Amino acid sequence: MGRIAYVNGRFVPHAGAAVHIEDRGYQLADGVYEVWAVFGGRLADCDGHFARLERSLAELRIPLPMGRRAMEVVLRETLRRNCVRDGLLYLQVTRGVAPRDHAFPTRPVSASVVVTAKSVDLAGDDRARTGVKVITVAENRWGRCDIKTIGLLPNVLAKQAAREAGASEAWFVDEMGLITEGASSNAWIVDSGGVLRTRDTQANILRGITRQSLLDLAKSLDLRVAEGPFSVEDAKMAREAFISGAGSVVLPVTRIDEAIVGDGQPGPIAKRLRGLYIESARRNAA
Repeated sequence: MGRIAYVNGRFVPHAGAAVHIEDRGYQLADGVYEVWAVFGGRLADCDGHFARLERSLAELRIPLPMGRRAMEVVLRETLRRNCVRDGLLYLQVTRGVAPRDHAFPTRPVSASVVVTAKSVDLAGDDRARTGVKVITVAENRWGRCDIKTIGLLPNVLAKQAAREAGASEAWFVDEMGLITEGASSNAWIVDSGGVLRTRDTQANILRGITRQSLLDLAKSLDLRVAEGPFSVEDAKMAREAFISGAGSVVLPVTRIDEAIVGDGQPGPIAKRLRGLYIESARRNAA
């Protein structure tokens, strides 16, 4: 059976799914998205993703397309129809279809909603055993990265640069030489003093849902944690580094640009947090 997508009230074959050519998401990137990790057919960090979705929509002044209970029915039915037990679920909401104009439509329009799902063995990702390489790139994004907008061109270019360099991720570096976050993940290090560090949300970064769950886990383990800036040099001299996100969970970073991190192997804190997060997600997914 082929994949199934939900598009504006209908479940349709994925290969033929489409939106109108004047959908504002397609023409103006006027929309937001969320990605849930799926474990055992259930949504990891469900509440956090819904809260961020509602916040992002509110920032763009896009009305909620349906109530949360109805949305959950759609999301779970998409998982069921695609037979996804472990994988990723993608939700996109745009302002809807209107004649092209930069300003909001003057007449009410209905938001467009798209949901897709695919099977991915997140827990069995081989990269967790070997570690990944990241490269550093200049921060060139807009000033509202806290909104999970579908306008991702700088991220696309950064990710392509990483691929061409044989890396899995790119870390953005601001004008002060400080790492903000990855093109599709949050950035972490365990510094030379053993402190677990990630950029604070007062900076221009996405408020990662997996990031917050990891902070909660780290604090429950009595790890020393600091939310604040760290430089590229700090990262290259760190004991270990890793990235986090719904699609990567936790992946150890063993090389930054051409510098080897630590002993060049996945670090113990990254491995421990990855295992505990997957265990917690399987237990608490909704």
